[in-house]
Amino acid sequence: MIPTDDASTRKREIEDKLRQEQETLNFIKESLEKSDQLTKNMVSILSSFESRLMQLENSIIPVHKQTENLQRLQDNVEKTLSCLDHVISYYHVAKDSERIIKEGPTGRLVEYLECMGKIQKAVEYFQDNNPDSPELNRVKSLFEKGKESLETEFRNLLTRHSKPVPPILILDLISTEDEVETQEEVTLEHLPENVLADIICISGWLVDYGRNQDFMNVYYQIRSSQLDRSLRGLKEHLRKNSSSSGVLYSPAVQNKRKDTPTKKPVKRPVYIPGHDHDLRFKHHVDNLNEKHGPAAGKDDVLDIEIDAYIHCISAFVKLAQSEYQLLTEIIPEHHQKKTFDSLILEALDNLIQEGESIVSAARRAILRHDYSAVLTIFPILRHLKITKPDFDPVLQGTAASTKNKLPQLITSMETTGAKALEEFADSIKNDPDKEYNMPKDGTVHELTSNAILFLQQLLDFKETAGAMLTSQESSSSASSYSNEFSKRLLSTYICKVLGNLQLNLLSKSKVYEDPALSAIFLLNNYNYILKSLEKCGLIKLVAVTQKTAEKSYQEHIQQQIQTYQRSWSKVIDYINEKSLPAFQPGAKLKDKERQMIKDKFKGFNDGLEELCKIQKAWAIPDKEQRDNIRQVQKEIVTEAYNTFLQRYATVSFTKNPEKYIKYRPEHVAEMIDKLFDTSA
Repeated sequence: MIPTDDASTRKREIEDKLRQEQETLNFIKESLEKSDQLTKNMVSILSSFESRLMQLENSIIPVHKQTENLQRLQDNVEKTLSCLDHVISYYHVAKDSERIIKEGPTGRLVEYLECMGKIQKAVEYFQDNNPDSPELNRVKSLFEKGKESLETEFRNLLTRHSKPVPPILILDLISTEDEVETQEEVTLEHLPENVLADIICISGWLVDYGRNQDFMNVYYQIRSSQLDRSLRGLKEHLRKNSSSSGVLYSPAVQNKRKDTPTKKPVKRPVYIPGHDHDLRFKHHVDNLNEKHGPAAGKDDVLDIEIDAYIHCISAFVKLAQSEYQLLTEIIPEHHQKKTFDSLILEALDNLIQEGESIVSAARRAILRHDYSAVLTIFPILRHLKITKPDFDPVLQGTAASTKNKLPQLITSMETTGAKALEEFADSIKNDPDKEYNMPKDGTVHELTSNAILFLQQLLDFKETAGAMLTSQESSSSASSYSNEFSKRLLSTYICKVLGNLQLNLLSKSKVYEDPALSAIFLLNNYNYILKSLEKCGLIKLVAVTQKTAEKSYQEHIQQQIQTYQRSWSKVIDYINEKSLPAFQPGAKLKDKERQMIKDKFKGFNDGLEELCKIQKAWAIPDKEQRDNIRQVQKEIVTEAYNTFLQRYATVSFTKNPEKYIKYRPEHVAEMIDKLFDTSA
């Protein structure tokens, strides 16, 4: 059981809590009642506000609409006034612009173009809205005057500022990395930057509004003239500098550039079969005059012309490329190719015409049997082929007739060159055997030296010469234009020339009455041919089709040496041991025996003297060959003579031995050492 005191205390606590909760509940009820009252008051206020707002809206909306209408009316008035001002401005365009148009665009191009834009708009307005207005004719007239002034300004700017490119700058431009060790990039500025900007603006306006292409014709005519003048100036510069110093000079690249874009061997005179000696002599005199006097020889002038032409080919490509870059900035894209075609046509025609003149001159020379003229074609043709890969992109898009000019020139040169080569080979074979034309001393014939010289010069252009010969072939191998095929053709051609030369030399050698001199003549020529082929490297090209060519010439040389040695057989026969009878020392000889010995001494002495006298005037230019022939002959003769002397020195065959024993062996050797030497 719970104690009575604790229960009372517990009950009082519960009652206190219950009373507190009751008070809280009463407070909440009072709060809810107040909240409901406040809500009712707020709803009443909002309802009153809404009613008043609707009344205000009903009062403001009509005012707003009226204000909006008034604003619209004001805008319409302003727009109307603006349109009237705009229309009225068209009637003032002619008056406002007349002074500017009359003064022209010089120095005020931007302002001028803005003025032309206003005139253009005025013309369009009157055409669309009032075509019968007198103002239309006035602004039209003003527009045409303005357009003419722009075209005139376009022409004047181009004419005033277009100058030929200086030759020195062109030479720097065509220099390549192979020719110059260190070189800054060379750029051409055909027109000042501000002038170019003006020209581009005028061009753009004329295209968009001028509806006239005349300015394009003006452009190509002026630029074409400058391109041609640039090339002519370069040619004149090269002529003057080459004739005075022989070296092309550019201050931009000092002592770096080679004197020509293509290496070209020094041209030497080539003997032409059938030409008189006095002409050849005159040619050599001309060369000497050129070296030691102020006058330039004819060949040197020709070399200068060829060198200048080669430079002009390279210069044309570079200048044409530069002109095209300039043109693309000024001329509309769909007119660029046609305008460029017209622009380069004059310079290209002059270049091609000059090449054709060189070909024509070569053809005339060939008709005169002056086959050395073909050598002028080789450096040009080689350079044209080297330059063609650069030429083709430049001419891309031009007319077919323009594109075909260079290939036609190349074909013409190849045909002419091939014809000259073939006729030269035939002329070598058919050179006449004239006694006055033969060297008296049996030295190298001029036909030989000049034929070899011609072939040596071909070696400098072996690819070009091979291509020439290939161009005349119709076989399937030729169509491929392989380097190997061209090389074989050139080798075959050289072998043909050498074969014809050998046949002609054999025929010429028969002019000599003395077989020994004939042998010396052939020996000298064969030896010269072989040494020359080995020295310049032609023998390697010959070996492409004739593997044994070198051995064959060596055999020919040995054959001629043996033929020459037979000329001493008669002399040696007098003292030959086989023909000598044996006598005992101190034995008494019969008259017949003494006479036989006397005859042998006399025959040897006379034969030796005669041969030495005759052969002393002969010539063997090759020192090694000359010394070898002397040495061999000296050994043969002195050995036989020494044996002969030893046998008859103790035999009493005469009372005057000094009359018959005129020479000691060492004297005989000295006499033979003087063979082939007129100064001895």
